[in-house]
Amino acid sequence: MSEVVAQTHRLERSQLIPRPQPEVFAFFADAANLERLTPDFLRFRIETPLPIEMRAGALIDYRLSLGALPVRWRTRISSWEPPLRFSDDQERGPYALWHHVHEFEAVGDQTRMRDRVDYRLPFGPLGALAHVLSVRRTLERIFNHRRKVIEELFGTSPEG
Repeated sequence: MSEVVAQTHRLERSQLIPRPQPEVFAFFADAANLERLTPDFLRFRIETPLPIEMRAGALIDYRLSLGALPVRWRTRISSWEPPLRFSDDQERGPYALWHHVHEFEAVGDQTRMRDRVDYRLPFGPLGALAHVLSVRRTLERIFNHRRKVIEELFGTSPEG
């Protein structure tokens, strides 16, 4: 009998923001802004008392809903390199793996923000089916919403 190995998926996004790198990094370094960037359908709430001192090793607890299913999620800031990048890893939550790298590159007086999320679902073939039927589209919807909010807050770049 062959064993099914869960596939690691990658979501990548890039956005040119017409604001300087230190300002953009500072916005994303403030965990309180996560609720603003997350679509309402997730009913996302930060449970860790604010403000959160962002640094490598910081833990952030969230509560959200995936449809009717309530989910508790904990991430650890795994790297912290202001104003260039930081990453977070899920310690507890709906994924078998979640590693999100946030990068901020100065482009003149603008900032190129890049996100790379490597994720893997639990439950073998059932997780693979869930990815095809729902998870991939839900993540695209979340990051599309995030892009729109960033444009509303910071404006759009003529080159972006």
